[in-house]
Amino acid sequence: MPTQPARPERSGPQTASVMDVPPFKPSLVKAVFRDVTSMHVSRSAAWAAASVTRTVLTEIIDGARRAAAEEARKKLTPGDLLSAIDRNVELEVGTKWYDHSPTFHGLTGVLYDAEGVVVPSRKRSRSRKPSAVVGAHRFEAGVKKLLRSQGATAVPAMVRDLDGIASVFLTDLARDAAMVVREGGVKRFGTVTLVMSDEPAPAPSPLLNDSLRGLSTRRGDRRTIGRDDILAATTIQLLGGNLRQRALTEAREATQNTSTG
Repeated sequence: MPTQPARPERSGPQTASVMDVPPFKPSLVKAVFRDVTSMHVSRSAAWAAASVTRTVLTEIIDGARRAAAEEARKKLTPGDLLSAIDRNVELEVGTKWYDHSPTFHGLTGVLYDAEGVVVPSRKRSRSRKPSAVVGAHRFEAGVKKLLRSQGATAVPAMVRDLDGIASVFLTDLARDAAMVVREGGVKRFGTVTLVMSDEPAPAPSPLLNDSLRGLSTRRGDRRTIGRDDILAATTIQLLGGNLRQRALTEAREATQNTSTG
């Protein structure tokens, strides 16, 4: 009896040259977007948002791993997260989580009202309304998968913080993407160059500048969030350094074979 050829396995839109399937599934991405907007989210937009979130979390984990290695530790702790953010301002994302997490208490500063009275710290909300903080647990499986792919382990508190940062970052990304659709594009892009005081500033990449200009004016209907809307939102969420450029590049690669539906 002749042997039947094996069926090719179904896979995502990425090619072999790109990282494996993002740990944050497009179905999870769409669930987060539904908490923010009633707009339709295209398949390529969901893959792009998952890719950007993966890139950001990977960079945070990598920075934390370097901090832990300096103390001859393999398991990551919240202190390593703080060290990573302190050394690289590009990693300061998902900041709404900072008010919620014990890791960041005392670092955000004491707030005063107009009369000079200390503003009490925000208490945890018991509202049933979906929010990035309430829904952070949805990211636990993806965070653990990402840690394993990086050969890292983390204490539960560190996993919790990575969950929260991922959830808040993706929620903010969804809000900005919806804004891009409503406003027909992004009119101004911020650029931040990180250099030492005694180093000359590197010349901006003309390739990246052309890419950003291409996102400034949006095409398409006002009811669907597409891939380019995610890329435009990424330029809002991330500073103009290496992390933003890498996130944009990897998101484009991750969606190059994806349909827009």
